[in-house]
Amino acid sequence: MRILVVEDEVDLQEAIAEGLRLDGYAVDTCDNGENAYELLYVENYDLVILDLNLPQMDGLEVLEKIRDEKPELKILILSARGCVADKVKGLDIGANDYLVKPFDFAELEARIRNLLRRKFVQAGNMLSCGEIKVNLAKRVAFICEDDLTLTKKEFALLEYFLLNQDRVVSGEELVEHVWDKNVDSFSSAIRVHIATLRKKLKTVLNYDPIRTKIGEGYFLVEQNGDDNA
Repeated sequence: MRILVVEDEVDLQEAIAEGLRLDGYAVDTCDNGENAYELLYVENYDLVILDLNLPQMDGLEVLEKIRDEKPELKILILSARGCVADKVKGLDIGANDYLVKPFDFAELEARIRNLLRRKFVQAGNMLSCGEIKVNLAKRVAFICEDDLTLTKKEFALLEYFLLNQDRVVSGEELVEHVWDKNVDSFSSAIRVHIATLRKKLKTVLNYDPIRTKIGEGYFLVEQNGDDNA
């Protein structure tokens, strides 16, 4: 895997790069925002470690510009800016993770491993499937530009389906990711919430976008048709 380290503190930059090379990664380095943007635009990296306080172009500006160009690129912000507002802004703009300095190198390695084993496309703050759209930053859902009124649990279910729309999601998985540890996995809570979500979606779409694969779970479809549901 190929990683770009963007850090203007030379000693830290070299230490990170050397440590990652010892781990077997191919590592390039850069010490300013403009060069970072140029490299990210022309080269194919699997992940970038991006400082925010950079000369020539701020890290957040680099992030905002490159995210539209390369939505699949994993971006880990590594910065001394540790306030919540900075973290929220960085993640909302499109960073996949945020680690505050000072940090433990073992944690950085773990976060890199976690990001590189994920397979996804970061499409800003929007998730979509056909006419269904969810704004992750504002926590709202809509269909054909019209707001969709959902409960928190219905929204969480729709969000999870949209994040995993390329596969069948089991009821057990929904329990693990949408409910807390206090839920009774044998209760009817899942079926009830999915039923109400289906009803709301179907009312607007005139078809049920949530299909059931008997014995396996649920999956999302973009349009009506025969899907062996």
